[in-house]
Amino acid sequence: MQRSTILCLTTSLFFLALVSCGSSKVTAGYVEKPLTTTVYDVLYFSDLQTDYVYKANIAIYGNALTGIFIAKKINDKTHRVVFTTEFGNKLIDCEISPTDFKVNAIVPELDRKIIVNTLREDFRLLLREQFVVQKQFEDTENTIYQSADGKNSNYLFFSKKAKKLVKIVNASPRKEKINLSFTSEKDIFAEDITIKHYNIKLTIVLHYFKP
Repeated sequence: MQRSTILCLTTSLFFLALVSCGSSKVTAGYVEKPLTTTVYDVLYFSDLQTDYVYKANIAIYGNALTGIFIAKKINDKTHRVVFTTEFGNKLIDCEISPTDFKVNAIVPELDRKIIVNTLREDFRLLLREQFVVQKQFEDTENTIYQSADGKNSNYLFFSKKAKKLVKIVNASPRKEKINLSFTSEKDIFAEDITIKHYNIKLTIVLHYFKP
């Protein structure tokens, strides 16, 4: 009897482990649906003729920093990103694509591996224009497109009412890592962007800088 109970318990725990590994907290409450697209295009930073200029507010471990964030698409795959102080002093100047990352200039205070790697992943996710879709989920308000990203996944939230992308969540199979939220009047330009990390105390808020 005891052996049978242990076997039953072991089987149940194994089944639960499989279910946990195969599901994600991000899509909890959503229903998986057949794919309506295999590629999702994000247009927020896609125009070669536009200089995307934002006022940036960064909160990290209780410290606050303000500056100017500038992104410019310089060819089909690469963006140049410059982050300066409000007085115009350059903090970091880099070029980023889905496969490459080149730092042109950086101040010593930011030139640390953990900071550079974090900014690289943030900028790469923010500026990425195309996602290959593997799964699709829906509820009454949103359609979620799941796209593989190494060992993690990106979940793109498309608002049915607004008919535009409102959020991207980067997550491992067990927990969310990065949350990007967008406020936009049109689906080709985002006026407000918030980048929030869950594994470190870092939040970046971008507000469109009107000349």
